[in-house]
Amino acid sequence: MLESLYSAVWMSAAKGLLLFAQAEAPAGGAAPAAGAPAGAAPAGGAPPGGGGIIETLMGSGMLLPLVATMALMYFLLMRPEQKKRKEMAELLSNLKKNDKVVTIGGILGTVVSASPDAKYVTIRIDEGTKIRVLRTAISQVGGPDEAEPDAKPAA
Repeated sequence: MLESLYSAVWMSAAKGLLLFAQAEAPAGGAAPAAGAPAGAAPAGGAPPGGGGIIETLMGSGMLLPLVATMALMYFLLMRPEQKKRKEMAELLSNLKKNDKVVTIGGILGTVVSASPDAKYVTIRIDEGTKIRVLRTAISQVGGPDEAEPDAKPAA
């Protein structure tokens, strides 16, 4: 879900830059000096077409805020998500017998068998009841009591 949000933000930023660059570029370029050939550069020596997007950004003072915004997005949105995903992958790879787990469906259980390279994990949810789930379907290791020690019981 966050990946789609990231891509939407990046795409809208890119479209905005493109529209900005098109708005700043002169429509037909500057007129050549009198007596100059039709394809010649204007009298000022600048190439026809108004330059590229980098020149537009540098000249308008918009490059620094744009870079700052991209860096802020990276450190506030993308970096924490990557860190959380890496920690979760490490937890799932270190599953062992008798670990308490919670699945994404909210099922509480105890790991019965989990080999490190297996795609599936068998968990016991009640005496004599075992289910086999995908390793990626485990949302947290440790029971719900261990996940939120600061939570207060409802009165």
